[in-house]
Amino acid sequence: MLADLPHIDPSQWRPIDTALLAGPDAPQHAPRILVLYGSLRERSYSRFVAEEAGRLLSWFGCEVRIFNPGGLPLPDDAGADHPKVQELRELAQWSEGMLWISPERHGAMTAIMKAQIDWIPLSLGGIRPTQGKTLAVMQVSGGSQSFNAVNQMRILGRWMRMVTIPNQSSVPKAFTEFDDAGRMKPSPLYLRIVDVCEELTKFTLMIRGRSDYLTDRYSERVESAEEVSRRVNQAII
Repeated sequence: MLADLPHIDPSQWRPIDTALLAGPDAPQHAPRILVLYGSLRERSYSRFVAEEAGRLLSWFGCEVRIFNPGGLPLPDDAGADHPKVQELRELAQWSEGMLWISPERHGAMTAIMKAQIDWIPLSLGGIRPTQGKTLAVMQVSGGSQSFNAVNQMRILGRWMRMVTIPNQSSVPKAFTEFDDAGRMKPSPLYLRIVDVCEELTKFTLMIRGRSDYLTDRYSERVESAEEVSRRVNQAII
């Protein structure tokens, strides 16, 4: 697979030691990572980063799904039975970790990125589909380096009770960082993306088998599942 990662130095490549991260009773399947990106342009740099990250995550041993946001309706402009909404929600439930990549537009993440996150419910029948899952965030910019989008996505990840890894990536002047085929050129910015993918894989291996215990809370133990569902699904707050 390194043939598809031409900028990786094989002498410095280290396989991830699962035994150092996961307990003896941990899941044995490949970590399941969902990648979301925030642009529908034909030459979408957030999609290019998503594809680069997908290759890297696969090399680190993950099973990767990249969601195409094309055709996803605006939140509340369609029902939860819309095919694209169902696809996104099923992927969110399938995943054990996520990677969100957004362009920065007007100093913020794009509406396309936010719409995807908004379609992932905080609760389904009292069960939070994102709670305890890992999250990594990246952004691309048309100008100088900025961190507005990744900072916003970190806030959303915390709100959705996700474990957001410390590392992140911000690619400035993204139009200069990719070749005509949409492959990222070798640079320190590319190395940071490698680092984020490696760290996301490690954190997912470490957390996924312990997620239920890590997110077990006293306040929720004193409520029944029916009471939680009634509280978090209120039509009017």
